[in-house]
Amino acid sequence: MDIQYLLVLSTCPDETVASRIARQLVEEKLAACVNRLTPVRSTYSWKGRIEDEPEVLLIIKTTAARYGELELRLKALHPYEVPEIIALPIVRGSGSYLEWLAAETRSPDGGKPETGK
Repeated sequence: MDIQYLLVLSTCPDETVASRIARQLVEEKLAACVNRLTPVRSTYSWKGRIEDEPEVLLIIKTTAARYGELELRLKALHPYEVPEIIALPIVRGSGSYLEWLAAETRSPDGGKPETGK
């Protein structure tokens, strides 16, 4: 079966938190790459109030096979009570880039990446 690739989006309160989370996810091979986009401005409803805050957007590249672990780790590392964690499928991409992504997110036992199914 083919490997399923994902982009996972998450926002952080500041660059310090975003940098720490990005590094941890890559070190643990839960993500091959994490882009940090700043500043972004988020407007949202939270506990009955409309909020408007600067944030840092993380764009996390991973595989469907690693998503479950990535979500759990992201929740553990994240300071928000309900962090934004949204996964989008990568439907096409450069073959060499996707091969690299798969290699960099191999499970810790060093085996072949799983298919996510």
